[in-house]
Amino acid sequence: MEYIVVTGYLLALTYICAFSLGQLHLTYLYLKGKKIPTHPPLLPEEWPVVTVQLPVYNEKYVVERLIDCVASFDYPTDKLEIQVLDDSTDETTELIAERIKYWQARGVEIHLVRRPDRKGFKAGALQYGLERAKGQFIAIFDADFLPQKGFLKSTIPYFNNENTGVVQTRWGHINETFSLFTRLQAFGLNAHFSIEQSGRSQAGSFINFNGTAGVWRKHCIVDAGGWSDDTLTEDLDLSYRAQFRGWHFEYLEKVVSPAELPVLMSSIKSQQYRWNKGAAETARKNIKKLWRSSLPLTNKLHAFFHLFNSSIFLAVLLSALFSIPMLFVKAGNPTLNFLFDLGTVFLAGFFAIGFFYWVAVKNTLAPGFSGGWQSMGYYVRYFPLFLTVSMGLSLHNTIAVLEGLAGIRTPFIRTPKFNVSNKKDSLRKNIYVKNNLTMSTVTEGLLGLYFLFGVAAGFYLKDYGLLLFHLMLSGGFMTVFYQSIRKVNYAAG
Repeated sequence: MEYIVVTGYLLALTYICAFSLGQLHLTYLYLKGKKIPTHPPLLPEEWPVVTVQLPVYNEKYVVERLIDCVASFDYPTDKLEIQVLDDSTDETTELIAERIKYWQARGVEIHLVRRPDRKGFKAGALQYGLERAKGQFIAIFDADFLPQKGFLKSTIPYFNNENTGVVQTRWGHINETFSLFTRLQAFGLNAHFSIEQSGRSQAGSFINFNGTAGVWRKHCIVDAGGWSDDTLTEDLDLSYRAQFRGWHFEYLEKVVSPAELPVLMSSIKSQQYRWNKGAAETARKNIKKLWRSSLPLTNKLHAFFHLFNSSIFLAVLLSALFSIPMLFVKAGNPTLNFLFDLGTVFLAGFFAIGFFYWVAVKNTLAPGFSGGWQSMGYYVRYFPLFLTVSMGLSLHNTIAVLEGLAGIRTPFIRTPKFNVSNKKDSLRKNIYVKNNLTMSTVTEGLLGLYFLFGVAAGFYLKDYGLLLFHLMLSGGFMTVFYQSIRKVNYAAG
C-alpha cells in the first residue's frame, strides 16, 4: 500500500511538472515572438460578404445589446448578413424579433433563424445556419460578447492568405472588476489568450478557435467536415480537424473582443465542466490521429498538452489526495527519504507555472495598473488566490475529465449570462440563477475538512513541507463549497 501511495503521488507530480515545463516553453516562444515586428495585411480591394452568426439559447438579459452591437459594425451594409440562431424557449425570442424589426427598418440584413428542434445544441445551430449562410466568411459571437465596431475590418484582411481558415481574437472582460471571482477568471483566461495562443502560433503548432469572437472561412468549415456535436467543445474539435487538413489559423492578440465573465460559482462550474469535459472528449477523439500525423515532435507535444490540458486537474487532485498519506509514509519509513529529497526537483514546475502567469499579467496589464511594481503587486495578490480556487475546483473538473475520457455523453449545458458589470446590478429577480446541492458539492466540503486534517497532521508529525499546500487545498475546497451552496438573494457583488 505504501508503494502505491508513493508511486501515485510521484506520477501525479511528474505530470504536473511536465505540463508546467510545457507552459514555460510556450512562455519562451511568446516572448520570442514579441520581438518580431508584425505588419498588418493590406486591405482588400473589395470587401467580401460576411455572415455573422449569433447562437442564442434563453439569453433575455443580454441578447438585445448583442444584436445592437453587431448590427452597428463598421462594414458595408450590402456585404453583411446577420443570423440570430435562436433555440430559446422563453421570451428571448420575442426580444430578438423586436430588435430584428428595428434593424431591418434601417437597412441591415438580419434574420431570425429557428430550427425544428435543438438537436446538436450549439454545434447543431451553427451547422444549420451555415447551410443557409450567404457569406464567404462566418463570424461567430456568443450572447455575452460586445465586439468592437471595427471587428470585421480588423480581421477579414488576414484572409488574404488563401490558406488561412480562421482568425481568432483575444477575449476581453466587461466585468473583470466585479468581484474576486471575476478577477481570478480573468487572471487565468488572460494567460491562455496571451501566452498559450500566441506561443503555439509562434511555434507553428495547433491553436484553437475559442467558440466565439473569431471568423471562419466557410470553405474551411466545409472542408473539415462541418460542425459536429459529438463533443462538448465543438470549437476545439473542428479546429483540430481543420488544421489536420492543412488550414492555417491566425491569432490576433491585439484585437480584443470584450465579454461577460460568470459571476456565480454555479455558472463558473457549468462553464468549467463543459470546457474540461469537452477537451477530454476531443482528446479521446483526435489523439491517435495526432500521433500518426507528420507533424514535428515539438508540435505533437504542444498539441498533446493542449488536448489534455484539462487533465491537469486530475493530476492535481491525485497528488493532493495522496499527499496526506505521504506524510505518514515518510514518518514511518526513513529509508524512503531519498524519494522525498528527489521531490524537490518538482519545484521547477511550480516556478515554471509561476513565471508563465507573471508574464501573462505583465503583458495583459490588469485594469488600473500600468506595469512595474503595480503589476507585481497585482500578481502577488492574485496568483496564490488563483491557484487556491483552481485547486478547489479540481474535483468538479476531474469528474468532467473522467467522463470525457470514458466517453460518457451528457447534454450541452450553457453558461447563463446575467448582464452584470458593476456591483449595483442585481441578481435578485434573475430567472437563470440556480444553486443545486449535488453529491460532488458535498464532497468538496468534505475534502476541505480532509485537507484541514492534513494541516493538523503536519503539525503532529512536525513535518511542515506540505503545510502551505494543505492550507491552500482546504481553503480552496471550502470556498468552492460555500459559494456553490450560497443562496443568491443579494444585489450582485
